[in-house]
Amino acid sequence: MNDGLSEATWFKSSYSSASRDCVEVAFLSGGSVGVRDSKNPTGMALVFTPREWDSFTACIANGEVDRYQP
Repeated sequence: MNDGLSEATWFKSSYSSASRDCVEVAFLSGGSVGVRDSKNPTGMALVFTPREWDSFTACIANGEVDRYQP
């Protein structure tokens, strides 16, 4: 399966610090959204359908996602 990850344009949030410790996002062909760890750009990436991504970002905007604290 090729989700267009190798050709993707990855970006970080404008709220990110200058460090590389961030999550990066790429909007892929067909409307899918890729998410990866900026510290490991050649590693695995998660790919969400447009509906999954919309649901996830809506939960964040509504404060439904708690910050993980080990």
